[in-house]
Amino acid sequence: MAEEKNTLQSMRKWVVEHKLRAVGTLWLTGVASSIAYNWSRPGMKTSVKIIHARLHAQALTLAALAGSALVEYYDHQSGSGSRVHQYANQFLTSESNPQKD
Repeated sequence: MAEEKNTLQSMRKWVVEHKLRAVGTLWLTGVASSIAYNWSRPGMKTSVKIIHARLHAQALTLAALAGSALVEYYDHQSGSGSRVHQYANQFLTSESNPQKD
C-alpha cells in the first residue's frame, strides 16, 4: 500500500512540475484517438469525421485545462504553492538589488 502511495505521489509531483506538457499530451492523445475512432466508422463523410474530431478535441482541451486548474488550486491550498513565489524570493531580494542613493 505504501508503494502505491509513493507512486501516486511521484506522478502527482511530475504533473505539478510539467503542467503544460501533461495538458498537451492529454490533448494530443485525445485528438489522435478521436480521429482513429471516427475513421473506423465507414458510413460518415470525411468532413463530418473532421468536425467530430474537432469537437472532441475542444471538450478534451476544456477538461485538461480544468484539471490543471484543480491541480494548481490543490497545490495552493496544500501549501506547496507556486514556483513563482519561490523564484521571487530567491532572485528578487533587497540584498541582490541594492539601491544607489
